[in-house]
Amino acid sequence: MSANSMVTDLAERFAENPILKPSDVKPSIPGMKVECLLNPGVFRFAGRVWLLLRVAERPEQKSGKTTFPVLDEGKPKIMEFNNDDSRLDLSDPRVINFDGADYLTTLSHLRLVSSADGIRFQEEPLFPLLTGQGELEAYGIEDCRVAQMGSSYYLTYTQVSSNGVGVGLRSTQNWREIFQHGMIFSPHNKDCALFEEKVGGKYYALHRPSSPEIGGNYIWIAESPDLLHWGDHRCIAHSRPGMWDSARVGAGAAPIRTPEGWLEIYHGADEKNRYCLGALLLDLNQPWKVLARSETPIMEPTAEYECNGFFGKVVFTNGHLVEGDQLTLYYGASDSVICGARFSISKILKTLLN
Repeated sequence: MSANSMVTDLAERFAENPILKPSDVKPSIPGMKVECLLNPGVFRFAGRVWLLLRVAERPEQKSGKTTFPVLDEGKPKIMEFNNDDSRLDLSDPRVINFDGADYLTTLSHLRLVSSADGIRFQEEPLFPLLTGQGELEAYGIEDCRVAQMGSSYYLTYTQVSSNGVGVGLRSTQNWREIFQHGMIFSPHNKDCALFEEKVGGKYYALHRPSSPEIGGNYIWIAESPDLLHWGDHRCIAHSRPGMWDSARVGAGAAPIRTPEGWLEIYHGADEKNRYCLGALLLDLNQPWKVLARSETPIMEPTAEYECNGFFGKVVFTNGHLVEGDQLTLYYGASDSVICGARFSISKILKTLLN
């Protein structure tokens, strides 16, 4: 029996899934439509559970035309093309190619919602939207991870522009004043998750440079004295031919400290763009050393809302909460809706240690 046929899905999905849909969120400006809600950053603040949603918007589509926004000096500018133009490639619902140039079909920003019970969330209009700023974020900002260290929250997120895809850093203590620190990993890079404590006096981050011509989409680790300057890069996890993570891999949220090692939930995709979740176990003192890795997914797209949507057969996370043995994981399903699931950390570790 192959590894792919021995799947054990460990997720206890919320009965209320999906917990947030595009219709639950208002557009940021008139004339825009919320097309998708995608994998949120997750954190606790002021006694509540908070999600930092990725909200993907575009204008209402006109018959025979494709319209989408980009940021021009911080304000949305609408681009419009005729669908019968031979220079237009619409084969990917996420990316448009026109006359050799790539654009995103939607423009993403980050939005705060909160909950008393971790299931029913409400928008927080008194807190700011996080939007793209400057030329490196002209196509929006995406897929934020939130790491808490002391009283500070650090946001690592994807910056998108015609210059490529890189990793930005922002920080806050109160979620009203948010400071921008610029790009910390240059293109092409994404899926950056910070460790929430120093190891051996240094900060560590997982990240995912991309090198499709030689190499691939692999998980790397880097260290830093100050969260801004990163070096001593090491590759720690390759994609694996013939397996559930054969095409690409990328980190989820902050690694979780356990007695056995750092537990990292990561996503993997195959050649058919089917996204599942697995786990890595990293050495506590030398986190670039991989002690164990999931042979089969701990979660795969099986529910209807995970298989059908804007981009189907996807479960993708970059945010979770830990309470004792319980891991509450919030994830994007089919690039459309937000869902939740619970895991036992000890059960995940058992699959790795066995």
